[in-house]
Amino acid sequence: MSILIIVFGLLMLLAGMSLITNPEIIIRVLRENADKLWLHIGAVGVRLTLGAVLIYQASVSNFPVIMEVIGWIAIFAAIVFTIMGRNNFKRLISWVFSLVEPFGRIGGVLAICFGSFLIYAFV
Repeated sequence: MSILIIVFGLLMLLAGMSLITNPEIIIRVLRENADKLWLHIGAVGVRLTLGAVLIYQASVSNFPVIMEVIGWIAIFAAIVFTIMGRNNFKRLISWVFSLVEPFGRIGGVLAICFGSFLIYAFV
């Protein structure tokens, strides 16, 4: 199961590098699919899966308490995304797009840091 977290960390690293070098790649994909159901389901599903795996594997990580807290936060975020409904989720995505222009590269740095931390915690 730890390999799943490491793979997620690697994907976060790649997304962060993409946001730093050329943020338009990720933005374009998200903009084109912002109104699609799969994006909402994916946002909920990834958070639920990541949260459950982090909680389950927290004891074998280098930072068990932090991994468990991050896992519970991810599950809470998945619940909030589920409760908020599709229309509010679409509005949230639109609001995030407005922040990507000025802060996209900062988000890329944060994604690299988070992905690196997940990899370090489970290697």
